[in-house]
Amino acid sequence: MRATVVRRTALAACAVSLTLLATACGGSSDADTDAGGGKNDKGAATSGSNSAPKTSAKALSTAELETASLKQGDVEGHKVAEAGPDDEVPADGLKADKATCLPVVHAMYGAAEAGSKATTKRKVITDPKAGAKKSLKDMTDGEAEGALKAAFDLTSTLVALNAYEGTAGPDAFAGLKKAAADCAGGFTATVAGTKQKIVSITEEKVTGGDEAAAWTLIQEDEGAKAPFKLVALRKEGTVATFLSFNLAAGQDGGAKFTVPTEVVAAQAKKIG
Repeated sequence: MRATVVRRTALAACAVSLTLLATACGGSSDADTDAGGGKNDKGAATSGSNSAPKTSAKALSTAELETASLKQGDVEGHKVAEAGPDDEVPADGLKADKATCLPVVHAMYGAAEAGSKATTKRKVITDPKAGAKKSLKDMTDGEAEGALKAAFDLTSTLVALNAYEGTAGPDAFAGLKKAAADCAGGFTATVAGTKQKIVSITEEKVTGGDEAAAWTLIQEDEGAKAPFKLVALRKEGTVATFLSFNLAAGQDGGAKFTVPTEVVAAQAKKIG
């Protein structure tokens, strides 16, 4: 797969480095979608409420937010790295043809809403699976096709933490939920001058923190459709957003692509 195709399909903020794409073939996440406090038998967290009252909060400092951000070793079976300049899209480079949909675009790229005092971003990617026991030249056509598909079965997630002051965190979370509902039928985003067509937004179940929400977004590019998972989790004045993409799911319609609950649970644990 050409690098340009990967970036167009996965979106700039969710794309992993070419080195990781060349060497990694990650595993898929569990189907369970709980993401806060305790743990269930699949390793994802189970506690948390989705109906927390709006309360005033003191924003975490930049240093505190860095401490609360994911680091290598926090998510078993995953690599964690700080997002770099190539993963950044300035907020003024994010637009939507429907103004009400802009919070969704912001969440996809980890851009802050009004009231944010500090931001951190991480890229998380599943570790490679064991390599094939046969060399490519010794495989049948079916085996080669399966090996190629397995090589792209990796999930990459852009995780953004935004620390908000006062009621700005709850306001940002509520604004995202409203935008996702209002834009369920789709919209067109413009990202750094490039148009991205989102054809549908479907709500999924997730719990954690003071409130949490999750959605499947379907992007269409020249007739090909690819699924993304978008999660938002709020704890007091801190809002975490997660945008995930699986390369193999982009090829088969995403039937087995689920919310990366282990990543969400690990981040939920760190923000309390």
